[in-house]
Amino acid sequence: MLDTILSLDPAKLVLLMATPAYFACIGWEAWKLARMRRSNYTKHETLNNIALAASFQAVELVGLVGVLAVYARIYEWRLFTIPRTWGTFFVLWILQDALYYAAHRASHRVRWLWATHVVHHSQEAMNFSTAFRQSMLSPIFGMWPFYLPLLYLGFSPSFVLLAVNVNLVYQFFVHTELVGKLGWLEYVFNTPSHHRVHHARNERYLDKNFAGTLIIWDRLFGTFEEEGEKAEYGITHPLRTANPVVTVFHEPLAMMRDVLRPGPLADRLKHLWAPPGWERPSPGRLPVPAPSPAPEA
Repeated sequence: MLDTILSLDPAKLVLLMATPAYFACIGWEAWKLARMRRSNYTKHETLNNIALAASFQAVELVGLVGVLAVYARIYEWRLFTIPRTWGTFFVLWILQDALYYAAHRASHRVRWLWATHVVHHSQEAMNFSTAFRQSMLSPIFGMWPFYLPLLYLGFSPSFVLLAVNVNLVYQFFVHTELVGKLGWLEYVFNTPSHHRVHHARNERYLDKNFAGTLIIWDRLFGTFEEEGEKAEYGITHPLRTANPVVTVFHEPLAMMRDVLRPGPLADRLKHLWAPPGWERPSPGRLPVPAPSPAPEA
């Protein structure tokens, strides 16, 4: 059965299977929130999210050709040939999820990666349609290089893509405010409660809960935060627009403007890999001297 699944394109297969469920969940959630008089769906933002998802998928279908070519080349240099079984898929799922955590954390701490990932965080609401909010630049400049070790280890490209897409399908369902805390599952899995924290711009919630499927990585590496105070969603500098072009390109353009500002080349290039909030002194500005110690009595 697994070989039959893998004989198809995993990305297309998972998308075809999941898309009807996505829209059904969005419709149910919008109806439920409206009945509760808590609707956080707006026409402009929902259409923006759908447009972003469509552009992402269009680029991904083209970019996947290049990604698969790189994956196939790395797989030729593999250390082992790992068979495709349910048992090895379980191992792959754990390893891929750990690498997703690393990639996701890097996407918040390296501005080059944040420039595409910021699109997903820019909505000031949390609902299932938020999961659609992806940058069309992500298939090119996103997380795919982080999975190269899996190919080198000996997992086939189709096997790896299947694990990646299963992980992404799971993550759709954590984008909601309708699900509260889920008991013991909160200790092991990424849940809507954990992911609401991740999307919040509250100071205590910033750069927390990077999990894909398993929250254990955040607990192990010190990035876990329990949901407490009400989340304020969005980014620290709100966009105030539902234009998909602005949503995608505002941060890449801001990053390039910073790189092109006059100054030492090393400082200019640092805008690419420094954290998103990093700033350098403006040209001609002298560093502020440290205060002199108080004289002894």
